[in-house]
Amino acid sequence: MGIRKFKPVTPGQRHKAIGTFDDVTTSVPEKTLVFGKRSTGGRNNQGRITVRYRGGGHKRLIRIIDFKREKDGIPAVVKTIEYDPNRSARIALVFYADGEKRYIVAPNGLQVGMTIMSGAEAAPDLGNTLPLENIPVGTVIHNIELRPGQGAKMVRSAGNFAQLTSREGRYCVIKLPSGEIRKILSVCRATIGSVSNSDHALESSGKAGRSRWLGRRPHNRGVVMNPIDHPMGGGEGRQTGGHPRSRNGLYAKGLKTRAPKKASTKYIIERRNKK
Repeated sequence: MGIRKFKPVTPGQRHKAIGTFDDVTTSVPEKTLVFGKRSTGGRNNQGRITVRYRGGGHKRLIRIIDFKREKDGIPAVVKTIEYDPNRSARIALVFYADGEKRYIVAPNGLQVGMTIMSGAEAAPDLGNTLPLENIPVGTVIHNIELRPGQGAKMVRSAGNFAQLTSREGRYCVIKLPSGEIRKILSVCRATIGSVSNSDHALESSGKAGRSRWLGRRPHNRGVVMNPIDHPMGGGEGRQTGGHPRSRNGLYAKGLKTRAPKKASTKYIIERRNKK
């Protein structure tokens, strides 16, 4: 996977940098594992806009991704590596020995023809999913469960990885991509390796139109609005607007938004790195 840059023959191509798609082996998804995505334009069931700056964009098909990986002891062969318009990572189509087909989030280095396995008996090799208690300390992992059997919830986007640092009784200590260090039950599952498409962070859209293709409409700042539209709006000329805040008055830029009595706080050993 690399990054393509273009000659500046148009303004939109001057800063454009996109992936090469070298790792993608097919452009047609598996028909039995997709369904159409309905676009809401940010509106609820009453037709009112509840999320601003959304609408338009290209039609998409939802790929059904297997985040649970509960087919234990059955080997699966990687058939294709595919692009998924709904996530930053690549996905892989795997054929299980019993004939079932599933999509998984492709780890970095996974190639067509490789065999993967899940379950407590699986080896800690690239792409295999197994309980944290069976993974060697120091291993790079992704697709981590927070509750047993829930399915992967953390470390799923392109290029991300976590590290299993130690064990404490029934818990494993994980260092997450944000820098947070927390405890997770040892019976929860994780997948070996880092997430694919690590060059995603180097991509640059180059023009506003590419955001429109993704369904993102122009975003207006609060300070340029009128007082009736935003707490930071109004004023003769350009004003600072006081404390940065949301449209509902919630302070931004420094206000702690995590619930102080949240139950999972006791599992966090060290908070994420402050920027």
